[in-house]
Amino acid sequence: MEETRHYLEAVHPNPHPLLLELEQHGRKDGIPIVARDTGRLLSTLVHAMQANRILEIGTAYGYSTLWMALAQPPAGKIWTVDPDYDRTEVAMTYFKRAGEDDYIEIINTPALQLLENFPQRNLDIVFIDANKTEYASYLDLAIPMLKLSGVVVIDNCLLDGRVAEPPGKDDSDDVRAMRASNEYFLRHPDLDATILPLGDGTGIGARVK
Repeated sequence: MEETRHYLEAVHPNPHPLLLELEQHGRKDGIPIVARDTGRLLSTLVHAMQANRILEIGTAYGYSTLWMALAQPPAGKIWTVDPDYDRTEVAMTYFKRAGEDDYIEIINTPALQLLENFPQRNLDIVFIDANKTEYASYLDLAIPMLKLSGVVVIDNCLLDGRVAEPPGKDDSDDVRAMRASNEYFLRHPDLDATILPLGDGTGIGARVK
């Protein structure tokens, strides 16, 4: 498995220089970002769908945002939600340097509070990477905003493998929440969904009704 990982990393072209810089910045500051292979998947999905209306729940330093923004068609739009002003200020510096800041709107509001009144509909993609205990609620509010055939993508479905371990009394709230969220996601009546062992576990669900 380790050899496979090294091979795949070597055979892929290097990401955009700003993405490489963001990876180092996030590691230095201890800010969690998606795995690089998850970023590549997001980029591929955006290109394949020509997705020009994307909602991201959880911005942090804007690493996944930038993967998607660089893949969007001209005049695409990303709304990215994160209540942490300090982190999103860092993200905006990268968006500006990439020339993508006109196409990305940062909303510094708790996600559930925003989603209850978010006016956008017919979204192509919703990407979720935020408070794990709220994932099921995010899904309930975000799925109706997707167009039919739109896609919801979820990060951290496996939480470093802890979700796959037998349940125990010492499990964290995040682990318990993700186990429940994964089952809810995979059985959601409006989605055709799967979870891939990519990055930290990546869920992909297409809206089918």
